[in-house]
Amino acid sequence: MITSRAGAGEDLRQALARDLDERSKVERLMGELDAEWERRVAEAAERACAVGRADVADYLTLRAANDVARAVGVQWLIDAFTVAADEALLKGADLRLDPSDDHSFRVSQSTMVGRQLTILSGLVRALTVEAGWPRTPADGVVLGGGIARARVSHFGDRAPGEELLLVRLGDEAPRWLVLTESGAREAFNEQRAHTHITRLTS
Repeated sequence: MITSRAGAGEDLRQALARDLDERSKVERLMGELDAEWERRVAEAAERACAVGRADVADYLTLRAANDVARAVGVQWLIDAFTVAADEALLKGADLRLDPSDDHSFRVSQSTMVGRQLTILSGLVRALTVEAGWPRTPADGVVLGGGIARARVSHFGDRAPGEELLLVRLGDEAPRWLVLTESGAREAFNEQRAHTHITRLTS
């Protein structure tokens, strides 16, 4: 577990800097894996073109572009909650951050594979952010015209929980939408992450 709360005799800013360094190491490793994946997809697309399979090449190119968009979207969501939690810590909140880069969760009949961030407050309160997408055909699909899914949940309190859908429209940056019970889709922004942290700490 990575904790963003200062220990005895340790300056809070030093604790936050140490945690950011640990997270950056994980992010560098994930970046190297992503780069290797992109290289292999590009090679497969080139081979497909060379044997006259432009349809396969187009699919692989689209898949690679969507994977980059998914990774960017998931990173943005985790960062939004991390920043909101760190700001609350600087104001004196008692929070501990527990990230996981090897997480899966179910959405209907499909399995999303990606990341999880649990933010603990006090002894029993917790906020969990899960985000990912199907990696293999056996994992299923993302329904609703999106490329990834996420879930924000408060332990013991279902009311403020939110289901999110990552969408990509043309060349625009990927963005998260909140799926409401009425069927409407609302934009998820940084302020919404701060609202969840405020609820956790109040």
